[in-house]
Formats: sequence, C-alpha cells, structure tokens
Amino acid sequence: MKILYVVTGLGLGGAEKVVIDLADQMILLGHTVKIVYLKGNIIVSPKNILIELIGLDFEKMNGFLKASKKYKSIIKEFKPDVVHAHMIHANIFARLNRIGCKVQKLICTAHNSNEGGNLRMLAYKYTNFLSDINTNVSNEASASLIAKGAFTDKNLITVYNGIDLAKFNKIDLLNDNAGINFISVGRFNEQKDYPNLLNAIASIKNQLNENVTFSIAGDGELRSEIEALIKSRGLQQYVQLLGKRSDIPELLNQSNFFILSSKHEGLPTVVMEAMACLTYVISTDCGGSAEIMGDTGKLVPINDSASLGKAILEAINLKDIEVKENNDKARKRIEKEFSLQSSIEAWLKLYGN
Repeated sequence: MKILYVVTGLGLGGAEKVVIDLADQMILLGHTVKIVYLKGNIIVSPKNILIELIGLDFEKMNGFLKASKKYKSIIKEFKPDVVHAHMIHANIFARLNRIGCKVQKLICTAHNSNEGGNLRMLAYKYTNFLSDINTNVSNEASASLIAKGAFTDKNLITVYNGIDLAKFNKIDLLNDNAGINFISVGRFNEQKDYPNLLNAIASIKNQLNENVTFSIAGDGELRSEIEALIKSRGLQQYVQLLGKRSDIPELLNQSNFFILSSKHEGLPTVVMEAMACLTYVISTDCGGSAEIMGDTGKLVPINDSASLGKAILEAINLKDIEVKENNDKARKRIEKEFSLQSSIEAWLKLYGN
C-alpha cells in the first residue's frame, strides 16, 4: 500500500510525533510511505531513511497556488492508495486540493478539542464532502468539534493515538538530586497555560521545601512572558526552563511527577508518555487527559490555579507505596488502551476499508 501523510509541519508537537511514529511503523509493515509538510523546518523526522520528506514552502496564503501545484504533482507521480492528513491546515489543504486531482481515499485527522475560531469551523463544515473519513483523537475532542458545528456525529469518529512503548519505559538513571522533581513538557503558547502552573506554584511556595523543583521543557512565542512571571512571582529558586529538548523519556524518568496545565488538548500524548515511564501525572481536565488517565493520577479543572496547587501538595505528601501502586496501574492502562500497536491496527482497518 502507498501512504502519503500530509502534516502542517514537523515541529516538536505531539501530533507531529504521532505522524512520525505512524510512518515508521507502516514502513516496517511493508508499505511505501512519504510525508508532505506544508511549512517550517524539520525538527522531528522518521528513523527510516526510506521515508521521503517533502516540504511545500507554504508559509503564507499567497503561496497557496504554488504549494498546490507541487502537491498535486506529488499525488500524480506517487499515486497513493491513501492520503492521511493531520491538523487543521493540512486537513483543509488536502481537501481543497482533491478538487481536480484524483485521490483514492482521503482521511483527515484533527488533534485537538479546539482547532480554532468560527472561520476554521466553517472551513471544516463546508469541505467535509471532500474527505472520505474524518477522525479526532479523543471522544471529548470529537464532541467539542461536533458541538461547534464543524462536524456531525455521522462524519466524525474517534481513533486514539498510541505511543511506542519501547521508547517510553521506566529506566533506572543515576540521579544525584535527592529532591522531589516535577516536569512539564510543551510549547510556550496560550494553549499550554503555563501561567496557570506558575500561579499554582506561587500559591503554595511557602509550603514547599527547598528540595522541590519544577522544570519546563519547551520554547515558544510566550517565553519572555513566562520568564517575567517567574521573576514577578518570586519563583526563580523553584522553576527551571530547560528549552527545547529531544530527551523527553530521560526527563520523565528523572522526575517524580509530571504536570500538564493546559486549557485545551485533543489527546495529550505526553500524558501517555509520562504514565508509560511510571511518572505520576497531575493534569487539568483539558480534553482527552481524563480518557487517558482513567482513575490514576490527579485531574483538576482548567484555569484553576488553586486546585492545581492543592493537587501538587497532595502528590508530594503521598506515601511511596501509593505512588508506586498508582504508577503501576497507569502503565498497565497505557499498555492496554494506548499502545502504538493498537493505533496501527485501527488505522490499517480504516486504510483498507
């Protein structure tokens, strides 16, 4: 089978990593795979060198026609059996470019409960006829886009992402720091709501020992604002910004707890990764996280720094055996419900039907 993945970009986001893992697995199964990305630089890429990565240089709207011409030439030359687009820009682009260009099957996958404002929802709604199958990554995310009028319950289904458990596992690492370590991972943007996390830490800092540290791996457009908030709330001794990192499994393994403070998500892959690494998860109920966590970890409301701060203190005060039992249960849940193998099997059924 020939499979063409179309993505908005190949940055460090969870959706991008999902596509990369899918591509690598499909190659191992004997399929032929190419990846087309609309814009940006290649930051994450497949392991398999047989997977061709093709950029369309679609950085601005006035580049649409040029990008479309290049994309359609790829379709005509490659003749894919399936085109699988991911994220809203790639989804709409692949749909519009089906007009006048034969594509045997087009699958469009959203990765969030919030894909943008009314114009984007209308773009989804009025181009739905151009895709054969539409999916989202969690039941909550699917329900959200249906409620916004972008889809109906007849043209949108949920397909869970999965993670490669070989990459995310508990590893015994030498750690000279005997303190209590919290880790957060994600881009410095409005969605991840790091002010929520920093305000939560500020609300409890007088109850923290000096051996408690919070690290954030990531970067983005709001970095200067986050740095300013750390300083204004007097959190310099507690919070460390790590920048962009490619060693997320190691960071999770070095940490006692993982925190997700987001306003909205689809199916936050990093929560799965933390659970797989036997790292205790504290997360906002931001979409998809509840479906991943089940009855493990601590789930708090979005935009509620007081509740998040309380959950952090409760986690610190758990007994070691309570943390271990939780983490073992969380790992088993990921193995059963959110493995990459389960995800691959689901996609192959959709590709083949």
